[in-house]
Amino acid sequence: MGGPYGAAAGLALGAGRHAGKLLAAVAVLLMLPVLFILMLPSLIFGGLISSGNSGQPILNDNAAIIQNTNDIAFAVNEILGEGITDAEARIAQDFAATSGDNYEIINPYASDMTSNTNSFIAQYCAAKGENWDTISLADMQAILRQGKSSLYSYTRTSETRTVEDDDPDTEDVVETREETWYIYTLSYNGEGYFADTVFHLTDDQKALAGDYAQNLSLFLGDGMFQYTEYGGNTIASLGNVRFTDGATEVVYFNQLDERWANKPYGTDNIGGYGCGPTSMSIVVSSLTNDIVDPVEMAQWAYENGGWCSKSGSYHSLIPNAAKAWGLNVEGCTASEPQRIVDALSEGKLVVAIMLKGHFTSGGHFIVLRGVQDGKILVADPASYNRSQKLWDLSIILNEASNRAGAGGPFWIIGG
Repeated sequence: MGGPYGAAAGLALGAGRHAGKLLAAVAVLLMLPVLFILMLPSLIFGGLISSGNSGQPILNDNAAIIQNTNDIAFAVNEILGEGITDAEARIAQDFAATSGDNYEIINPYASDMTSNTNSFIAQYCAAKGENWDTISLADMQAILRQGKSSLYSYTRTSETRTVEDDDPDTEDVVETREETWYIYTLSYNGEGYFADTVFHLTDDQKALAGDYAQNLSLFLGDGMFQYTEYGGNTIASLGNVRFTDGATEVVYFNQLDERWANKPYGTDNIGGYGCGPTSMSIVVSSLTNDIVDPVEMAQWAYENGGWCSKSGSYHSLIPNAAKAWGLNVEGCTASEPQRIVDALSEGKLVVAIMLKGHFTSGGHFIVLRGVQDGKILVADPASYNRSQKLWDLSIILNEASNRAGAGGPFWIIGG
């Protein structure tokens, strides 16, 4: 039909392959209306027969669909903010029950709240089952708001701090005293936790929600679903690989390397879902004195809220990991090609989140590692061969995600 709906069959079939399911052509055709119309009527498509902004059917109106998804993302972020406020109130109550003198809250989400909006949409729709006619953004907001206390948890530690306690009658003497401080660290529980505690999904509904989220991410082209074709077949150990043809010597890792492909990334594996942590292994190992392999980086990502179950990594993993290793990081858009070229020429590295094209059939993180003869050198964590080729910048710009979060789709990282 043209427009986004015309591509839906291929996207759904592709996601079906990722899920390890074989669908007959008739089954695909029967599934699409349920997935893309009935199950998401008021959220994504604005209704079954409503028109888009240009008067054409909304299924073929990219602008209208994008506006709807932006409205959903805004609503989810608003509730995430309320969840943080709720957690802070619970922390205050917890502290009040202690004998401490003061407390502080470490909030790693202050500048960028982490979530997979597609997963929330999918879980909500899966929970509705056959009651698709009651789906609406307002209803989804109400359910999420009821469960906002389940969005964030916290851990607590204590320490003794020495603080100034000057006596105004003795101005020439610096006096101090010791205080007991409690340090609370916020942690996002993840959409999987929310599926259990708020939507109360069955195992079948969870599987359905996972398929919805993957198809929706592919359909919208947001790069949230990152999956490398991986059926357990690894590549032989590459050993110690370094690229020296750019301004910076780059330590290369491949997520399919037999040394770690089957190692865990949360409850997933590095081989299939680990392009994010593997890219940051490349960056950190190349720009610092610390060699961090994909296993170590995947564990760090999992412990620090970077892992997104069955989807790969939150986009926020990139800037958060860079900062954790003391690196400077700046977001960059596809409309700033000269910034990318200049950064690479200066010896910086650029992480990019790519969509379907030369590098991936869905979403995929790669590292841009230099410039040579007017073209771009890359370190693709899923392909040593692609990492040895020169690439036109136009290809990379055109295939980068147009809906990336956390400052993307490009992150310029330097020492």
